Amino acid sequence: MPAHDHASVTAPAPRHASGPYRVCLVCLGNICRSPTAEVVLRAEIDRAGLSGKVEVDSAGTGDWHLGGPMDPGARAELTRRGYDGTAHRARQFKPSWLERYDLVAAMDAGNLERLRRMARDPESAQRIALFLSFDPARADGQDLEVPDPYNGGPEGFELVFDLVQAAARGLADQLAVLLADRPATPG
Repeated sequence: MPAHDHASVTAPAPRHASGPYRVCLVCLGNICRSPTAEVVLRAEIDRAGLSGKVEVDSAGTGDWHLGGPMDPGARAELTRRGYDGTAHRARQFKPSWLERYDLVAAMDAGNLERLRRMARDPESAQRIALFLSFDPARADGQDLEVPDPYNGGPEGFELVFDLVQAAARGLADQLAVLLADRPATPG
């Protein structure tokens, strides 16, 4: 079922007056989509001059791949595009993590719903969005799901990269404005 949350969502304000803005990107197993998005978003954060101001993590709602590396197809696509996914190890998202992140971005409607069910308070629920909703070129009503390339061919991983790169760029640009006056966290 396509997710039709509104395109061009605005990143929520930071939870805290100081410290880094924390983003967690979430898919099902944390070996394809969300780690690809994590690597690409980190690069976009650096491009936007936000090093030390934003921390990016990823996790999955499922536990099948805990501690495992990124899917070989996802890692190969990142390498082909000049990125490195070798350090990734899969993690499972825990409900208590919602309180530590400023933004939790799901790759599809199923994971968005799982995350929203985990939310214990309205503020945490409002900090959960579909990642593709940060792509400023996506129109309202356009599909906002990143398709799962697991067990597919290289074209699926190529599509995932293209989709998450546009959303990562859009989110980094929003965060550059949102965090313009925020000092970088040493580290």
